[in-house]
Amino acid sequence: MTPLLQVKGLRASYRGSEVLHGVDLSVPPASIVTLLGANGAGKTTTLRALCRMIATSGQVRFEDRDVSGLSTEQLVRLGIAHVPDGRGTFAGLTAEENLQLGGYVRKDKHQVAEDRERIYGYFPRLRERRKQQAGTLSGGEQQMLAIGRALMLRPKLLLLDEPSFGLAPLVVREIFSIMRVIREREGVSILLVEQNASIALGVADQAYLIETGRIVLSGSAADIKQNDAVRRSYLGE
Repeated sequence: MTPLLQVKGLRASYRGSEVLHGVDLSVPPASIVTLLGANGAGKTTTLRALCRMIATSGQVRFEDRDVSGLSTEQLVRLGIAHVPDGRGTFAGLTAEENLQLGGYVRKDKHQVAEDRERIYGYFPRLRERRKQQAGTLSGGEQQMLAIGRALMLRPKLLLLDEPSFGLAPLVVREIFSIMRVIREREGVSILLVEQNASIALGVADQAYLIETGRIVLSGSAADIKQNDAVRRSYLGE
């Protein structure tokens, strides 16, 4: 099966200093792939590099098309949505206005309205808070809104950065449960960066471990979860 996303030799730099050193990874269609690693290992940088938010080199193929030279906006139009760490909601706009902005590149306005209702189905609390300013929502609600806004693009690939950060365990379980549903119902692939290795490996099909800008381990999530080094360093066992 041809991967939805295929990355080979991805390098990235900040202010002339290279921080990714030839990352290789792939994301199959309708799958969840997690990228694990310590703080500063290069997880968030990898997502930013894939979105062309920083200086990069290497080959990136999406749906078997070379997209290495495309801009961030062009990648969005192809179906790649990014939910950054910190959520990035527009604090002064209502929850509903944030969702409407998520569909800004789409011309099918009737379907955009239908999709907004579909998002409310996934996240009923957003419907309850739809007229409330995003900046006044709880952390969990803001994370739901950020994911919902990204889904308004009808993406084929969702790049999700640290969705559990700062959230209560019950909210984290709810969000990860919804991620599974989104993958199963809509066939959306997810590349997940997550500090909580246990919950990430519980939801993912495949996993990569990155250290100092290099992939050092890859395989099925089940196999990675049984790796002794991973269990000691990331699962606290």
